[in-house]
Amino acid sequence: MNNLHIYIHRLASACSRSDGAYYRWAKQSKVTLHTLDVLYVLEDGQPRSQKQICEEWALPKTTVNTVIQACRKAGFITLEPMPGQPRQQRLCLTEAGRACARDALTELHELEDQAMEEVLAQFGPEFVDAIELFSARFCAAVDQKFAEKEGNGSV
Repeated sequence: MNNLHIYIHRLASACSRSDGAYYRWAKQSKVTLHTLDVLYVLEDGQPRSQKQICEEWALPKTTVNTVIQACRKAGFITLEPMPGQPRQQRLCLTEAGRACARDALTELHELEDQAMEEVLAQFGPEFVDAIELFSARFCAAVDQKFAEKEGNGSV
């Protein structure tokens, strides 16, 4: 394995372990991981559509739709029209949904904050910039490769 692959493997492993921590947190919070994801995204109160959540967080549309339907049924989410976008609806947490999000996320955010404070103290905000840049470059390269394969009829 060359040095780049060693770094990539370490990064992928670290991301996977972090994902595992979120999975364990969701399980102890008695929600699914994807329900935790949706609550996490919506708790800031910013209007988002299902499509925006899927795109911003790289979540499958069918999974997000299933979570939204379950959350609606539980009374955690309402749908409202999005101004200027008649085919999309804005997802909003209800009071019960905000309470569920608080229950599931308050301590989690404290743990995230503690970990991030330690990392930023050592590496500064450039740490986050570097991770975002790697993600953007890697995603663009994958998208370009798929576009090339589609152009060649190989996908």
